[in-house]
Amino acid sequence: RMEGFGWYTLPTGTEYRGELWDGMFHGQGELLFPGGGSYRALWVRGVPTQGKFTFADGLEYDEEKWHYCDGYDRRFYTEICSGFKPPGISQLKNLDPPKIIPEGCYDCGDGFYDPKTRIVVDYKHNFLRNADNDEHEWILRTCRKAWDITTEHKPKP
Repeated sequence: RMEGFGWYTLPTGTEYRGELWDGMFHGQGELLFPGGGSYRALWVRGVPTQGKFTFADGLEYDEEKWHYCDGYDRRFYTEICSGFKPPGISQLKNLDPPKIIPEGCYDCGDGFYDPKTRIVVDYKHNFLRNADNDEHEWILRTCRKAWDITTEHKPKP
């Protein structure tokens, strides 16, 4: 079994770097996620006892003092760090500029969703998963789509 310090890549592409004991994560170690986030923790027999998650953009998650995107402050993390854009230029997601969504698809956070095939692919167009009915409805209801429907005030002639 693995022991000492090492690297281990999971089938999902997530990589563990840290101490191992009897084939388990044990001691200081960090999970590095394919999307760029990381989870640094103290592990005891494969279970994290204390740790901190950091998103790909550097935002650190704090369970007790979490104020990001709460009911009072709806700014994106990049807006908090860099300030707001000039009036009239809206930021649609934390990534600025946002990814260009393929025609007929939705941006569901970890990739693009095609409602015709019900397939979610990552931003490099690699297969991630098939969406079930609940996810399909949620994406159609809440996610950013490739086309925008604008309503303009048109005065009566």
